[in-house]
Amino acid sequence: MSVPALYLARRAAQKERVRILYRRALRDTLNWAVHRHLFYPDADALREKFDANKNVEDVEHIEKLIAAGEASYNKWRHPDPYIVPWAPGGSKFCRNPTPPPGIEIIHDYGRENHD
Repeated sequence: MSVPALYLARRAAQKERVRILYRRALRDTLNWAVHRHLFYPDADALREKFDANKNVEDVEHIEKLIAAGEASYNKWRHPDPYIVPWAPGGSKFCRNPTPPPGIEIIHDYGRENHD
């Protein structure tokens, strides 16, 4: 690969890491806010933090900013995040699991012999 191709590949990887970091931080901000009217100002502040470094071009400086952002995210991540009840880990997930093999469920109990 030539130098510009390496540069563009690294920048593309950095953009993806920033996008993932922003989405995770935004989702986690919703865990800290109890109501939406409390969430919106926090989401705007988070967006301003990301937009402040939007025009940085130095690849090494961008790496440092991403590392600092990931460290800050890990430090302030919610200890008990909200999980949608029907999602894996939620309170309603697999509430009625399928029966194990070998167990037959008779849905027409009492009418088996009546045709």
